[in-house]
Amino acid sequence: QVQLVESGGGLVQPGGSLRLSCAASGLSGYTLDIYAVGWFRQAPGKERELVGVITTTGSSTIYLDPVKGRFTISRDNAKNTAYLQMSSLKPEDTAVYYCNARHSVYEYWGQGIQVTVSS
Repeated sequence: QVQLVESGGGLVQPGGSLRLSCAASGLSGYTLDIYAVGWFRQAPGKERELVGVITTTGSSTIYLDPVKGRFTISRDNAKNTAYLQMSSLKPEDTAVYYCNARHSVYEYWGQGIQVTVSS
C-alpha cells in the first residue's frame, strides 16, 4: 500500500518561508516517478483546493493563481520525495496541506500537515 507522509509544516510569520516534503513509501517495486504529484490545501470552512501539480519527470508544473511566483513544487524521484517550497507566506495561506500522487486509476493522499501563517 502506497503511503505518503508530509512533513515540514508549522507556524510561520507573514513573509516567511516553509518547505513541505512528501515522502512516498510502499511503492511495491515502483518509484515515485510514475506518479504525478499534486499539492492541495484546505482552510477552515473551505473546500480543498489544488495548489499545484508537477508532472512525473518534473518537467512541467502548474499553480493556483494566488500562489504563482511564491510557491514552487519540485521532486527528487531518486528519494521518492516531492516538495512544496512556500515563500512570502500570507495569513490566507493558512490551511492543512496535502500531497497527492496519481497514476492512471490509482490515487493516494497524505494525512495532511498544518501550516499556520500568523504574527
